[in-house]
Amino acid sequence: MENYLREIEGKQAHDPLFIAKNKLWGSSLCKYIEGPLIVGAGPSGLAAAASLKVKGVQSVVLERSNCIASLWQLKTYDRLRLHLPKQFCELPFLGFPSDFPTYPTKQQFIEYLQNYANKFDIKPKFNESVAQAEYDCTLGLWRVKSVGLKGETEYLCRWLIAATGENAEPVMPKIQGMEEFGGPIKHTSLYKSGEEFEKKRVLVVGCGNSGMEVCLDLCNHKAKPSIVVRDSVHILPREMLGKSTFGLSMWLLKWLPMRLVDRLLLIVSWLILGDTARFGLDRPSLGPLELKNLSGKTPVLDVGTLAKIKSGDIKVLPSIKRLKRYTVEFIDGKIENFDAIILATGYRSNVPSWLKEGQMFSKKDGLPRRPFPNGWKGECGLYAVGFTKRGLLGASMDAKRIAEDVERCWKVEAKHNTTFASSLLPLSSL
Repeated sequence: MENYLREIEGKQAHDPLFIAKNKLWGSSLCKYIEGPLIVGAGPSGLAAAASLKVKGVQSVVLERSNCIASLWQLKTYDRLRLHLPKQFCELPFLGFPSDFPTYPTKQQFIEYLQNYANKFDIKPKFNESVAQAEYDCTLGLWRVKSVGLKGETEYLCRWLIAATGENAEPVMPKIQGMEEFGGPIKHTSLYKSGEEFEKKRVLVVGCGNSGMEVCLDLCNHKAKPSIVVRDSVHILPREMLGKSTFGLSMWLLKWLPMRLVDRLLLIVSWLILGDTARFGLDRPSLGPLELKNLSGKTPVLDVGTLAKIKSGDIKVLPSIKRLKRYTVEFIDGKIENFDAIILATGYRSNVPSWLKEGQMFSKKDGLPRRPFPNGWKGECGLYAVGFTKRGLLGASMDAKRIAEDVERCWKVEAKHNTTFASSLLPLSSL
């Protein structure tokens, strides 16, 4: 490795392009990382680090927050549970404790992740925000600039793993009149409990799993919620025929084509939930699994919200036209008064803001251009984990693939370095 670093220093000293780049990057502390550098210490980053560790490959994990799984720990509401059964949410090489319920709570999942990090001795460098990452063709390495509490650090690494995920930044829609509204307008990333909204009229914008569950939480805390449904949505019962809907779907897909499975799911959903269109919840033309496969849009797994909609405790409303002071005007002409607005409008990837490459990731949505299951690997040692739109199961699959690929390269390079070092032995004896 010493000879390798000397070779790099030689290239740096005589390369005008490198000198010019170095002026742009500034005089930050420079560190060479022997293994992969992982950006993000959420479940995806932890899964990648653990999978590499099992293969005998050490990695360095950078995390902009002060804890692992910062989205789960800092930006989720109190009543949150895993929407899928725990067996579909396990990270590689460690199952959930047997005494955990089928759908673990937020705190139980955080406990599981902390135990996971401890088991595989994953110690991220916290409060390190990656400002820029770029491949240096001259060095054949990635140059990653991180800004931390003690200043800037530049890391050089052979492999770079983007693990910041699909949910790095909240999506904040621009609604006409937001500055006039007067009441609080907050994203679900800042929502903890409906307790603060007791007896208040609250408008929830967005009807995904989070929006639906926030509405239910508001009801349980004696608030008066309404929900904006801007598009068609599939609502399925969380369980069917005594099994989880997700587990049943996965089992049926082993034997039947996707469209037939979709048809069966919709028939059973209609029998259990009734016709959701009667309550302003139109279903898409594509089935839930086909829609998920093509667009990544996840069906809502009902945990009790639909009953509240049917009873009138939650009102379904169309898209917003504009806001006025404590007033919302909708596109159908209706005008209603509200005390607060909660934006359940989802999250987006932030990869384009720090990764300077144009091949693997789309600049439009920050996701890999190649669809699942082929989006995990790019060029020049670049990898992605946690961008499959298939939750923790997809992240675990990618983490294992990445570890296998890096291990193969690692062994080839280790053999090359051993041969190179052996060729220098006669020189060192002079």
